[in-house]
Amino acid sequence: MSEMRSRRILTTLQEDGRLVVELAEENLPAPTGHDIVVRVEAAPINPSDLALLFGPADLENAEYFDGHIIAPMPEGARRAMAARVGQAMPVGNEGAGTVVAAGEAADAQALLGKTIACVAGGMFAQYRTVDARSVIVLPDDATAEQGASAFVNPLTALGFVETMKRDGHNAIVHTAAASNLGQMLLRITKDDGIPLVNIVRSPAQVAMLKDMGAEHVVDSSSEGFAQDLKAALKATGATLAFDAIGGGPLVGRILHAMEQVASDGQDYNRYGSNSRKQAYIYGALDTGPTILNRNFGFSWSVGGWLLFPFLQSVDAHVVERMRDRVRSELTTTFASHYKARISLEDALTRDAVLTYNARRTGQKYLLLPHG
Repeated sequence: MSEMRSRRILTTLQEDGRLVVELAEENLPAPTGHDIVVRVEAAPINPSDLALLFGPADLENAEYFDGHIIAPMPEGARRAMAARVGQAMPVGNEGAGTVVAAGEAADAQALLGKTIACVAGGMFAQYRTVDARSVIVLPDDATAEQGASAFVNPLTALGFVETMKRDGHNAIVHTAAASNLGQMLLRITKDDGIPLVNIVRSPAQVAMLKDMGAEHVVDSSSEGFAQDLKAALKATGATLAFDAIGGGPLVGRILHAMEQVASDGQDYNRYGSNSRKQAYIYGALDTGPTILNRNFGFSWSVGGWLLFPFLQSVDAHVVERMRDRVRSELTTTFASHYKARISLEDALTRDAVLTYNARRTGQKYLLLPHG
């Protein structure tokens, strides 16, 4: 293979504080060694992608051109992101497509013509060079679209379960539970017999998860949320929460409800119960401060949880077991559903940007770089 031309999306924070997002062309050299070139046929737009793509830029007042966006960035954000000034950064954590060229290594050559999924970064592109040893080969009957979201959400959901087991908990609380990730976690926990408390934000989302077979679904927008949450925690014994929202008081309310359940019927203790309560924040649907009112005793922890540090912290056989499960249940447990499919060009239009950047639960977009 000779050098190949590819279009991709780049995001650059300029010295003047403006964010530039644009379609750019690059030359991909012929692959060598273990490298393969993938014709990217589908890539999901995940919240983590949006954090890099736009961050807190003012997209309402941005200038939109053909394949080009210039958006003002708030002063505080500009200072926080000073380290990325001037860097044209490729976007797109994961995706899937067909291997069209390969280096001389046997493992690379074996993938020619195969449909693979990978989490290589820079996947909002027509072609991408990746390491053959880092990909998932999709089943022969699976499409690139079915495999596009085979890494981040599936391995995150399985990572929650592995973290639960490692930390000695027996049940899970999950927020924004109507998301694609939340639906995967629901299917996993149902199959594995793990109690799950699903927290959602509307009656429609309650109905959706109930229709999927969820036993414990509570609506944080309802007047009875506190009592409903306490009842669900009492029924499941959940002392571990994974929170996709981040900002606001929800994490604190979950820990408080856990403490209420643990303290029921116990003698008063000014330090609270001995029940160990853990909340992990793994998302930022609300970018404001996390509010903790400290009404849940002293036996608690709040921390961050990210997929890739977790994968690095567990044995290789655990990761391979997780990947094998994703491969075998790709179109069932780990199936993703998308609100819309858009091209690289469409992805930088005003209407599309303001819609998919709203990050509404259950409204995931799929990028088709050759669409």
